[in-house]
Amino acid sequence: MRFAHVVPPDSEEPRLVVADGEEAVFVDELFDGAPRTLEQLIAGGDELLRRVRETADRGTRHPLDGARYASALLTPPVILAIGLNYAAHSSELGLKTDSTPTVFVLWPNSLAGHHGTTAWPRSLSESVDYEAELGVIIGTPAKNVSPDEALGHVWGYTVVNDITARDIQYSEAQWSRCKSFDGFTPTGPFVVTADEVPDPQDLHIWTVLDGHTMQDATTGQMVRSVATLISHLSKSATLLPGTLISTGSPGGAGYSRDPQVFLRDRSTVTVGIDGIGSLTTHCRILD
Repeated sequence: MRFAHVVPPDSEEPRLVVADGEEAVFVDELFDGAPRTLEQLIAGGDELLRRVRETADRGTRHPLDGARYASALLTPPVILAIGLNYAAHSSELGLKTDSTPTVFVLWPNSLAGHHGTTAWPRSLSESVDYEAELGVIIGTPAKNVSPDEALGHVWGYTVVNDITARDIQYSEAQWSRCKSFDGFTPTGPFVVTADEVPDPQDLHIWTVLDGHTMQDATTGQMVRSVATLISHLSKSATLLPGTLISTGSPGGAGYSRDPQVFLRDRSTVTVGIDGIGSLTTHCRILD
C-alpha cells in the first residue's frame, strides 16, 4: 500500500491517506479509532494495517491533484543518516569510506513535505547541495538483529532529499548541523509498505535540478545494504518503530562538479526512486 500525509484545504493538521493513483482515501474516516498519522498506524502493528487494507476500498475517494503534503513521517523517534554509503559519492567529496558506516543524526525541525519551500539565509551558506536517498522506516523494535533478520523489521520505504550546506559540512567535525537547517530533510510524498519493495537494493534513484539530471544510479551501488545498515545500527541501540534511516546518496552531487552546481534562489529540485515516488522542493535564499 501507499500512504501519505496530506493537509486538507480547510485545516493545518496533516491527515494520513491511502494513495491510489491520482486519488486518496482519508484513513481516519475508514472506521472508529482509525489512525490519523503514519506513526499511529505503525504503532498499531500488523492487525491495524490489515484492517486498513480491508476497508480502504470502501472509503470516499478525494483527488490528490493540488494536495498539500506534509513530511512522510511527522514525529519519528529519531532520524538516522548514513554518510559515504556509495563509493562514487565518497570519491567525489574527497572523503574515505570507513570500515564501518558513518552515522549522524538529523534534527526533527529539518523535516519537510513534497512541494514545500525550503529557505535559508545567504549569510549562512551559498553552497547548499542536494542528495537523493532511500528512506527506510522501522516497523518493529530491532535490537541486535542479524542482516538476515533485518528486513523483517522494516515497515516501509520513502524518498529523502538530504540537503546539505557543504561549506559548513567541511568546517565542522560533525555533520548534523549542516544538514539540519529548517526544511533540509524533505521526505515523501509517499511511504510504500515493505511488501511493495521486494529488494531495496534494486531501485533506480535519481535527481533532477532545474530540468537537468544530476544523479542517476541504483541502490544496488550501496557500499552497505539496507539489511547490513539495520543490523549494524541495532547492535548499539534498539531501533524503535517509526525510526527513519536515510541510507546515503549516490554520485553526482553538485559540490563535485566543475563548475560546482548548488541550489540557487528559486531552484526546483526533484529527487526520486522508481516504484516509491518523486519528491520536489522549491528553494529560496534569503538576503
